[in-house]
Amino acid sequence: MANSVYDFEATDIQGRSIPLSQYQGKVLLIVNTASACGFTPQYKGLQLLHEEYAERGLVVLGFPCNQFGAQEKGTDEEIASFCELNFGVSFPLMHKIEVNGDGAHPLYRWLTAEAPGVLGTKSIKWNFTKFLVGRDGQVISRYAPQDKPEKLGTDIEAALAA
Repeated sequence: MANSVYDFEATDIQGRSIPLSQYQGKVLLIVNTASACGFTPQYKGLQLLHEEYAERGLVVLGFPCNQFGAQEKGTDEEIASFCELNFGVSFPLMHKIEVNGDGAHPLYRWLTAEAPGVLGTKSIKWNFTKFLVGRDGQVISRYAPQDKPEKLGTDIEAALAA
């Protein structure tokens, strides 16, 4: 059983296996993303958080997902190109995954168990649900899709200071 985010691996958008333990000691903002969603402009805010806080230890990790309204139909290559061209994304993007159901990535099963949503629901409700993970690998907070990245600065500052 996983004790922290560092117990998981993910595949990046180039197909490389990434042990999340490589981010040990960092603050992580983990987000399920989509390229054709009403919240897609949040990529800009996520990139700004990356630029503002990366030197202090924040890593934004984007996990494209096509489970909500089929809003992420592209291949990994198409997703990477879209994010770079439209939003200048330079934070790590991962291979497209599922975040709910039998095929849910183990990381997302753990995240949703550690930080349930409203009324204790464990499933992800939509694209751009965000999880803030502290330097110790434990979930600090879960944010709804409508919570804009720009509003997370105070919580990120606190996590970086801890």
